[in-house]
Amino acid sequence: MNHIQEQIKKSITLHIIKTEKFKTNLLAVYLTTPLQKETVTLNALIPAVLKRGSKNMKTSEEISKILEEMYGATFDCGIDKIGDNQVLKFYLESINNEFLPTQENLLQESINKLLEIVFNPLIEENKFKEEYVNSEKENLKQIIEGKIDNKAQYAFTRCIEEMYKNEPYGLYKYGYVEDIASIDSKKLYNQYNELLKTCKIDIFISGKIEENILNLIKENENIQKIEEHEAKYVVNSIKKPQQKEINTVEEKMEISQGKLVIGLDIDEETKESKYVATIYNAILGGIPTSKMFQNVREKASLAYTASSSYLKHKNNIFVRCGIEISNYEKALELIKQQIEDMKKGEFTEEDINSAKTNIIATIKSIPDEQDTEISYYFGQELSEIKMNFEEYEGNINKVTKQDIINFANKVKINTIYFLKGN
Repeated sequence: MNHIQEQIKKSITLHIIKTEKFKTNLLAVYLTTPLQKETVTLNALIPAVLKRGSKNMKTSEEISKILEEMYGATFDCGIDKIGDNQVLKFYLESINNEFLPTQENLLQESINKLLEIVFNPLIEENKFKEEYVNSEKENLKQIIEGKIDNKAQYAFTRCIEEMYKNEPYGLYKYGYVEDIASIDSKKLYNQYNELLKTCKIDIFISGKIEENILNLIKENENIQKIEEHEAKYVVNSIKKPQQKEINTVEEKMEISQGKLVIGLDIDEETKESKYVATIYNAILGGIPTSKMFQNVREKASLAYTASSSYLKHKNNIFVRCGIEISNYEKALELIKQQIEDMKKGEFTEEDINSAKTNIIATIKSIPDEQDTEISYYFGQELSEIKMNFEEYEGNINKVTKQDIINFANKVKINTIYFLKGN
């Protein structure tokens, strides 16, 4: 197996992904913590401030200059929401040592620089640099307010918020504008320190890896100063309580094309059901030959876009359509019909084979991108289900038509969200 795990400390796991496919090494650090309204905005601001400067690289310009001197290494960071967890992500990509024109250890330098940015920030008077915090607060405000610009993504986010109202997964990963004003450089620094005392820390290294990589991480001064602790995070998936009535939400906005999102609950959660769910979703709306695409978009011409996606960390399926606002009732009725047809087994073995072919092609392509492979193994880390690609493919191939029908009869509509014009 090319994925090896080593426990660095009680709260820190090193993941080594050995691959000969690339001329680069990709390093990633993930800080995982439970989603909470009180801290979601603070945590979203932390990566943006950390990238502005560290103890020995005091400005983003200095960081960029050093990365350029490292043969054009690149750094990036961001925020994600995976299940009921908020994840702070940091990446550094650099050329593998064997492709350098001179003999030097660029991997070690890359590790040192990334860990410094994440764990040894620029501190002034026992707080973050005020100028950086104020600047990034304004940037974060623009990101949050800008979520309305992408109407399709906005509708999807709103459907999730309605489905998971007053629950952690309903929180927006970047937080809330009303919480930004109360954040100052001291408050943010205190939250950063609290995060390092409680979060789950995963370090990934993908590429042609040297044998002494474990020692390079263990001996790093920034890792040594992190106190051992019990990592607080939520193991995915968490089953959402079922509701008896369908929640219908309509929202008006200045738009010409309506956005319809339907959130589906799955009244079953087992290890095996996740593979069935993947195939069910592909047949319903996940691939070009799906019922949504063929029947709602192509034959009936009721949608500009029609698809579905399976959110495995929360065990939900979401149907998403862009439609003429006047076609709402017709489109909704036809979508419901596709869901009912799945329950009746009105799909063919050819549909199943097409779904499996697409899914397996996606599985086989995972190792073709370093960041995709890292995301795959990190997802397993949060679900605590470990599986290589061959096992995953085998489990997909085992699924039968009767499995899909049984599964389809445990699928229920939870929320119907429609974004329409004024």
